[in-house]
Amino acid sequence: MLALALSGCAAQPLGYMTGTGGHAADRLREIGWGLSAVSVIVVVLIAGLIGLAIARGRRRLAAEGDGVGRDFGGLSWIYWGVGLSFPVLIALAVWTFIVTRAVANPPSPTALTVEITAHRWWWEIRYRGERAADEIVTANHLVLPVGIPVRLLLTSDDVIHDFWVPKLGPKMDMIPGKSNATWLEADRPGLYRGQCAEYCGLEHARMAFTVTAVPVNDFRRWRREQLQPQVPRVGRGAAVFTSACSACHTVRGTGAAGILGPDLTHFASRPTIAAGVLPNTVSGRLEWLGDTQGVKPGAAMPQVPLDEADRGAVAQYIGSLR
Repeated sequence: MLALALSGCAAQPLGYMTGTGGHAADRLREIGWGLSAVSVIVVVLIAGLIGLAIARGRRRLAAEGDGVGRDFGGLSWIYWGVGLSFPVLIALAVWTFIVTRAVANPPSPTALTVEITAHRWWWEIRYRGERAADEIVTANHLVLPVGIPVRLLLTSDDVIHDFWVPKLGPKMDMIPGKSNATWLEADRPGLYRGQCAEYCGLEHARMAFTVTAVPVNDFRRWRREQLQPQVPRVGRGAAVFTSACSACHTVRGTGAAGILGPDLTHFASRPTIAAGVLPNTVSGRLEWLGDTQGVKPGAAMPQVPLDEADRGAVAQYIGSLR
């Protein structure tokens, strides 16, 4: 009961039962409530029968003593139990198969394909394009057009992870060396939380991402903006970033072309940093740069040795990458 109560305290609780934003999640919510209702009925019924059996047993003990009594027809209860439960279990199995089939494939052809690669402990998101120049690479922030099914190709760079946006659809494993496919469709604009749902190591619980569903025209505008490279800047922040960060991170349009860490070309457009651990604010960026391993122990990003002035300059620089 305490765990159930606390689960409602999160701003964006992870679960299928309330607050869905897509057709697939609606079906999962329906079967979730249905199975829960059947489970509650079964538990109450069994508890009632156990209570009845205890009461009858006490009366029999008082009347006949504690010797071995005759058979009181217990086998008939087994017949009744099997006869009543079997049709219910068959009905639930059929319902589950119907829902599984409904969420397995989108209701209409997908017009957009997104490749997502899981790393310990962040998400690399790549929007496919007809040409290499039309591809968008971002991290920990998935933007979807409302009302359009989006095909997702999922894989992992290291260990098994699990892609899960409970308000929009079912889970899907992400396995090294294998590409799994699923889809998402948001029926209404909003901000949804995603999470790794397969234990993957120390920071598994803080391997999150955000999904922003926007109207189609807003999505097209966002995509045009994401395709634009950054204009090279001159200043202390740009200089420190180039010398200390460009070996791992890319900022298209500049000399930074690292491939080990997330692409930071439009970093400031993302709502969070460190895969959902901190808000993408000046204070959040300063905290991350000042104590990376303290904020997220085991993260692949090492603690970069920057003094306070350089950290501030880098925080301001990456905050300008829109």
